[in-house]
Amino acid sequence: MAAKEEQQNQAGRHQEVGHKSLLQSDALYQYILETSVYPREPEAMKELREVTAKHPWNIMTTSADEGQFLNMLLKLINAKNTMEIGVYTGYSLLATALALPDDGKILAMDINRENYELGLPVIQKAGVAHKIDFKEGPALPVLDKMIEDGKYHGSFDFIFVDADKDNYLNYHKRLIELVKVGGVIGYDNTLWNGSVVAPADAPLRKYVRYYRDFVLELNKALAADPRIEICQLPVGDGITLCRRIN
Repeated sequence: MAAKEEQQNQAGRHQEVGHKSLLQSDALYQYILETSVYPREPEAMKELREVTAKHPWNIMTTSADEGQFLNMLLKLINAKNTMEIGVYTGYSLLATALALPDDGKILAMDINRENYELGLPVIQKAGVAHKIDFKEGPALPVLDKMIEDGKYHGSFDFIFVDADKDNYLNYHKRLIELVKVGGVIGYDNTLWNGSVVAPADAPLRKYVRYYRDFVLELNKALAADPRIEICQLPVGDGITLCRRIN
């Protein structure tokens, strides 16, 4: 009987395409979405989520519950000047733009403008496109130039990173100078499909296995960094919030 129940429990886990929740039960995740997330999701975010669902790389999008979390967080910290590295179709970008005041700003960077332009009509219709400065191309040269310039040091209230995991530590070395004291950096995917606790011989997808060591290295480095306070949350695929303290 116990074995049968366990089989049923296993069968109920993570059946949804693009499932990002680390919860043990799809039914519990669905409950959160249907009870607390979808009823309060702005119409523009719903529309963009539906547009993104049709894209072949939709697994890359920020989950709806994480979008809601980011939107609330930005309001709680009264963010005004923000940055996003890794945009895709712009779901998390829209969540940010909707949370900022009308004169708020987002420096958004991605190597693929085409994906961003899929979501841009929705962002424009929502009336928040004027808050976004989108730059196509690698983020590291832009960050280096900002640091060299000098005037951007400590100027960002919030920075969200959902990009190439093998560069997360390179981003962190630069972003820690650009975020203000008391400001927050959010690193997405820090539990990386749960692979951070998978045995070495676990059957993982190729891209999951490739980036896992980079995620593990990042998590270890953030935990040891005396310049920040951290909080790692099992929202979406794991997000680590870093508050700069000096």
